[in-house]
Amino acid sequence: MKTSNLPPKIFACSQSIELAKNIAKEFGTELGDAKISRFSDGEFQPVYEESIRGRRVFIVGSTFPSADNLMEMLLMVDAAKRASARHITAVIPYFGWARQDRKDKPRVAIGAKLVANLLESAGATRIMTMDLHADQIQGFFEKPVDHLFASTIFMPYVKSLNLKNLTVASPDMGGSKRAYAYSKHLESDVVICYKQRKKANEISMMELIGEVKDKNVILVDDMIDTGGTLTKAADLMIERGALSVRAICTHAILSGNAYEKIKNSKLTELIVSDTIPLKEQNSKIKVVSCAGLFADVMHKVHSNTSISEQFIM
Repeated sequence: MKTSNLPPKIFACSQSIELAKNIAKEFGTELGDAKISRFSDGEFQPVYEESIRGRRVFIVGSTFPSADNLMEMLLMVDAAKRASARHITAVIPYFGWARQDRKDKPRVAIGAKLVANLLESAGATRIMTMDLHADQIQGFFEKPVDHLFASTIFMPYVKSLNLKNLTVASPDMGGSKRAYAYSKHLESDVVICYKQRKKANEISMMELIGEVKDKNVILVDDMIDTGGTLTKAADLMIERGALSVRAICTHAILSGNAYEKIKNSKLTELIVSDTIPLKEQNSKIKVVSCAGLFADVMHKVHSNTSISEQFIM
């Protein structure tokens, strides 16, 4: 059999095993056999337990902190390169370190560019990710990047709610483009939250630009970390007369006391994807899987067909 006709293999980093299993199932195959050996000092070594010579390999792993998750992806890519894989696609549903996409103050690193360099140096021939914190991160790579939009999985769910007097909101000025894209497809109004920070993860002031009285509001963001911005925005909108406030956040980082904030907030529902596994259950959190989206795009990449139909935004 020619190597070009060999079926692709899907492998998982340990932090994304459940998602990778679901992607493999949607793809129509079994998850590849790979193991992680660990030393007593915390060092670890991935090993492929089957041949991948001449194959297209998809390695699924979100790179949320700790840094071990990024390191595991890099080692998996390097191991695949040294095992003579033909193509190595790093499937990174949540691309960590993306908030460091520019020098916003003197003497800081551009972490997203550093991660891009590391992935390419390790041997990745293609990157597949979803809802980057900043679109321009695609330009940090010299290899092809498939940047998917979670709107393709969230939009059907939002429409199924049949909400009347719908308004889409952005929790900050930076997310206005995303909010306008959602509003275009939902044929709704848009409101923007203007905020100022004392420091990272701490808001000093927030104001609302637009009208939310007697509206069902959907806040749209790429990620939720501590939950401070979204819960504060939801509380402000309810005070201004909103009937309900839901939030769509692709990546559920949910650090610190985020779960408690969400539970005690005036949010009706938080809608997230499964790019990052939840640490605990919460009745207000609805998970919409991205496995089908990634599996479909992986099929198209392997067969060299267009993926443009997957882009709503």
